[in-house]
Amino acid sequence: MKVCMVAYTFYETDNRVRRYAEALVKRGDQVDAITLARDGQPRFETIEGVRVFRVQKRVLDEKGPLSYLVKLLLFWVRSAAWLTAKHLQSPYDVVHVHSVPDFEVFATLIPRLMGARVILDIHDIVPEFYASKFNVTERSVVFKILVLVERLSTRYSHFVIISNDLWREKIIRRSVSGDKCTAITNYPDFSIFWRRPRLTTQRGEFVMCYPGTLNWHQGLDVAIGAMALLRDRAPNVRLLIIGDGPDRKTLARMISDLCLADRVSLRGLVSLEEIAKIMASIDLGVVPKRKDSFGNEAFSTKIMEFMAMNVPVLASRTRIDEYYFTEELIRFFESGNPEDLADKILELMQDPLHRASLCQKSTEFIAKNNWDIKKHEYLSIVDQLTGPLSRAVPSKN
Repeated sequence: MKVCMVAYTFYETDNRVRRYAEALVKRGDQVDAITLARDGQPRFETIEGVRVFRVQKRVLDEKGPLSYLVKLLLFWVRSAAWLTAKHLQSPYDVVHVHSVPDFEVFATLIPRLMGARVILDIHDIVPEFYASKFNVTERSVVFKILVLVERLSTRYSHFVIISNDLWREKIIRRSVSGDKCTAITNYPDFSIFWRRPRLTTQRGEFVMCYPGTLNWHQGLDVAIGAMALLRDRAPNVRLLIIGDGPDRKTLARMISDLCLADRVSLRGLVSLEEIAKIMASIDLGVVPKRKDSFGNEAFSTKIMEFMAMNVPVLASRTRIDEYYFTEELIRFFESGNPEDLADKILELMQDPLHRASLCQKSTEFIAKNNWDIKKHEYLSIVDQLTGPLSRAVPSKN
């Protein structure tokens, strides 16, 4: 089988795209990926057997909706041209398009007309993502247009995958029938994230880490505020923030203004393999999302990766995380509250038995919820879409 992944993302740092692509390669399929490039990256590279074509550079510096839309449209044009040219040379059986944006799926028009099956994979539900990113209401004209685009995109696709069960319920209510939509969450891939001996950190330090996108809804300013509150109460605490995004400069300025440069480190994007190495050396994973925004229903890719790496997790109490996890698995704090976050950090620092208990319970959870166990859900979708009669794919109830 020949499959193409199309994604407005950096392939090497996007665990969701990589999991699908590498699962197909490992069973003998041929996989191409059309993605973005960072400065200094080659236009073509083979990663774990996946042929990666980087068709457009991106810097995460969008100042508003227009600059963001221009980049999306440019990628849509370029990816459509590349995809069509590759398909005419050697046809794809399946084109798996990753959203954001939803309309990227229409880049598959020529391959679809020639018989390729199309999967739309919604990482972030676009109308709500846009509303949070650019501070618009659900009553706005733009929001309603995005819902219409979502509806057209899902109906055009042969099958729709969405990244959590809450969003599946929402998208079924407004855009797509339940029999062509399933939820596949961001399960950890044991080929990268797996329980391993803990590395020794610098003597006397308690190291925390957040890896991910630097957006407002991720609540990283709350985490930095908590670090300021812990300046005297816990002078040995360190926070490592890994990633890039539109709030990077704001966070850097906040770290400087609060004189926290010796306690809070801000690093750029690194590969998934490097993130796993860093996780092996930390004491606590922190996921400080805001619940009064898009983050309330956005499933964090990192919580279960921390669990797989035997790292206890401290996360804000959001609707999505309470849906999947209990207090036995992760420690919750009040979303948006730096004082409560600081208190919970101090509590976990001083209670190694509690941290050990969280690790033990999360290890049991991950043994049943990992990519090795769950990848058959995705492979079954691909196989049934490309079967002799292109049978309808049963949804996950």
